[in-house]
Amino acid sequence: MAERRFDLIVFDWDGTLMDSTASIVSAIQAACADLGLPVPTREAASHVIGLGLSDALHTAVPELDPADYPRMVERYRYHYFARDGQLVLFDGAEELVSQLRAAGYMLAIATGKSRAGLDRALASTGIGPLFQGSRTADETHSKPHPAMLLELMDEFAVPAARVLMVGDTTHDLQMAQNAGTAALGVSYGAHPAEQLVAAAPLALLHSVAELGEWLAANA
Repeated sequence: MAERRFDLIVFDWDGTLMDSTASIVSAIQAACADLGLPVPTREAASHVIGLGLSDALHTAVPELDPADYPRMVERYRYHYFARDGQLVLFDGAEELVSQLRAAGYMLAIATGKSRAGLDRALASTGIGPLFQGSRTADETHSKPHPAMLLELMDEFAVPAARVLMVGDTTHDLQMAQNAGTAALGVSYGAHPAEQLVAAAPLALLHSVAELGEWLAANA
C-alpha cells in the first residue's frame, strides 16, 4: 500500500456533505423579498454559502443596513427552518465518512454554519459521532480566513502538510491556501466548477463517489 499522505481530513458541511445549497439559496431570496430588498440571483446567493452570517449578508445583500441584519436573519431562519426537515446528506456521504473513520483518519468539519445549526444538522443526520472536531463561523473567523483550519491543526497536533480540506466553494479552497494545507474541490455544491478550478485544488471531483475513489487512491 502507498504511504498515507494525510492524517486529518476536514470537510465543509453545506454543499459538500449535505445537499442544502438550493434550500439556502431559496431562504436568502425569500428573506430579501420579505424585507422588500432586491432579490439576489441564484448565482449571487450561492456565492456566499460557506461564509459567516455577517459576511454573507454584506456580500449577498449590500443594500441592507447593518442595523437590519437581525430582521434579515430572522426571516432567513424562518424560511430555512421550513425546509430543514427535508434536508439530507448527499448519496454516499455517510458511507464515505464512516469508511474514512474506520481507516484511521481523524475527521473534522469547518463550516459557515453556527454552532447551533451544525449541532442540529449532525443530530438529524446521525453522523456526529464520526467527527472528532469542528469549527463554526460564530466561534472563530469566517472563511477564507485560515483560523478554522489553524485551530483544528493545533487541537489535533497535525502539521499543515498532513491536513486535507474538502469543500464545494472557493471560500473553502482559499481558506486551505491561507492555512498552508492541501484541498480538494467538489463541483456538486454551491460554486461553479470553473471558479473552483481557478483556486487550484489538488483535484476537482464531481460526485461523492468520485471523491471517495480519489481519497482511497491518494489520501
